[in-house]
Amino acid sequence: MFTRFRGAGKAGRADAASAPPEGAASTKARGDAAESRALAWLQARGLQLVERNYRVARGPSARGGEIDLVMRDRDGTLVFVEVRQRRSRGHGGAAASVTATKQRRLVHAAQHFLLRFAAPPPCRFDVLALEGDTVEWLQAAFDA
Repeated sequence: MFTRFRGAGKAGRADAASAPPEGAASTKARGDAAESRALAWLQARGLQLVERNYRVARGPSARGGEIDLVMRDRDGTLVFVEVRQRRSRGHGGAAASVTATKQRRLVHAAQHFLLRFAAPPPCRFDVLALEGDTVEWLQAAFDA
């Protein structure tokens, strides 16, 4: 199952402690799948995709911000969507994981995104919380 590479020392060795369990999806793969599920769910409710995974290199902290989905609602409102997925409601659930720090990063990224508009449209910040088979859509979850 795992192979030891000759002559490479610890850095070249693969072992059970460093390899993901067989069949386990990476965190990124699970996140991408959750975003795809959220996108399809929102599109079924009339929102249109403007951009996916909009990133800003630097923000209010050393890290920048990322907006999972930028959508346009039927009334023209630009919707910045944070997608959160949890297996269960333990530890407060998916929606509770959007902390004040995360909100600041989202607002910073949204401000950067809005620089492309001469006159920015109405905007809001939504959270789409996925917990098992349950989808919770928190429209206008927080203000800038």
